[in-house]
Amino acid sequence: MGKSTGFMEFERNPVPYRDPAERVRDYGEIFTAPDEQQLATQGARCMDCGVPFCQSATGCPIDNLIPEWNDLVYQGRWRDALDRLHKTNNFPEFTGRACPAPCEGACVLGIIEPAVTIKNIENAIIDRGFEEGWVTPEPPETRTGRSVAIVGSGPAGLACADQLNSVGHEVTVYERADRIGGLLMYGIPNMKLGKDVVERRVDLLRREGIEFVTGVHVGNKEDFASGHMTQIMEERGVQVRYVDPKELMEQFDAVVLATGATRPFDPTGNAPGRHDLRGIHFAMDFLTRSAKSWLDSDFADDAFISAKDKDVIVIGGGDTGADCIGTSLRHGCASVINLELLDRPPDHRADDNPWPEWPRIFRVDYSHAEAEVSKGADPRTYHVLTKEFVGDESGNLTGVKTVEIDWSTPGEKAPFTEVTGSEKIWPADLVLLATGFVGPEKTVGEMLGVETMNPRGNWETFSAEHGRFTTSVEGVFAAGDCRRGQSLVVWAINEGRGAARAVDIYLMGSSTLPAPGITQGMLANA
Repeated sequence: MGKSTGFMEFERNPVPYRDPAERVRDYGEIFTAPDEQQLATQGARCMDCGVPFCQSATGCPIDNLIPEWNDLVYQGRWRDALDRLHKTNNFPEFTGRACPAPCEGACVLGIIEPAVTIKNIENAIIDRGFEEGWVTPEPPETRTGRSVAIVGSGPAGLACADQLNSVGHEVTVYERADRIGGLLMYGIPNMKLGKDVVERRVDLLRREGIEFVTGVHVGNKEDFASGHMTQIMEERGVQVRYVDPKELMEQFDAVVLATGATRPFDPTGNAPGRHDLRGIHFAMDFLTRSAKSWLDSDFADDAFISAKDKDVIVIGGGDTGADCIGTSLRHGCASVINLELLDRPPDHRADDNPWPEWPRIFRVDYSHAEAEVSKGADPRTYHVLTKEFVGDESGNLTGVKTVEIDWSTPGEKAPFTEVTGSEKIWPADLVLLATGFVGPEKTVGEMLGVETMNPRGNWETFSAEHGRFTTSVEGVFAAGDCRRGQSLVVWAINEGRGAARAVDIYLMGSSTLPAPGITQGMLANA
């Protein structure tokens, strides 16, 4: 693949981000335009490795034909590369921007040298495809007369809709927000995934025949508190229509639940001051309100949680924590600190983290670099436990009390011990909880009678086997984070594609749509 000796001749040279001192002042995408020759050279680094682990279960969940399109880019055959990319990936522009690239973690070259820049090449292929006009609507030639309702327009729902529409089913996607895209639209900031990119793909799907219905909450008013988007809509006087999911079962031949995992996990729930002080918010509420206000009015409506001139503390790391840092910086925060429970990851793979597993190593994300430039230091502080939220007499948050923890010494009730004398109070006007999610909102499943499962302890998701995607209710399927639990965009696409095949078989008796890999299905249910 590529040039047979390319991996020995060329070094890894990723497409750079924009300068952090410049990009932190706007909400434009952080990416720079790639150089075609640079990408060809990087494609040449792809080895003839025999077994391409990059597209295996530990690499790419959607079986992207990575060595093939690396080689095609090296040869300058961009149109052919696009065709190969679209065979497995409905939305390369989403994964090319927002996926952490487990394929690169599983790259065989990565055993001895830095991995091939797979993510850069993928993103460049699809962007060029749109620029050249190669990506055009492809509506089905005939319709089957069967109809499917999909609840949720995130990556799983959109992938499922795209696949089902391609074989001729009438597909209607219901979204409670005012814009289509779910997590892609409101959960991932524009800096990392431009909303014009999302709308470009949604418009294409619409022209292919998929119907999108916004402002519809499938469920009931009991979801109001946990459904922050519904709450935001109604706060602004936007009428949200509530639909009983049983009505969808009566109107459609099949229903797919792709509602995501939106119930937040709150490890600080019992900390003093948590529920008494103003200024503590879940990360997704902060990010959603910021994204909507920016899209609606460039923040002129003041309908967002502002970090301007505030001392911000983000509790929890990962992509969501990094996005909270980047958004806070762009609001104009006075300071930002990121508190993480775990120890600082090692610079290189540890012995218990061998290739081709995802490398659990220290990384500097886009917002970490921006904080270092604008505030003078990496914002992250490790192995600290939040003990208390401190406030003033008026009920306003003023600080966070923490204690350092020692992971090398397990305690009686926790896998760590607290370090005596390490208590500290951090000044804070705004705390953002980026501590993950525990599953989907329950009422839509309860109203249908869908059984749930607990795949990872405190998580509760809709019960449906990967590969089958059928719930306990006939004609109702589940896919994405609401079935799998909080995961990656690329896994959501895997689930959406797999659910589409399952629905097609249910409706037609057989299907020409591709199935998720057997190994991946085993991993998904592990």
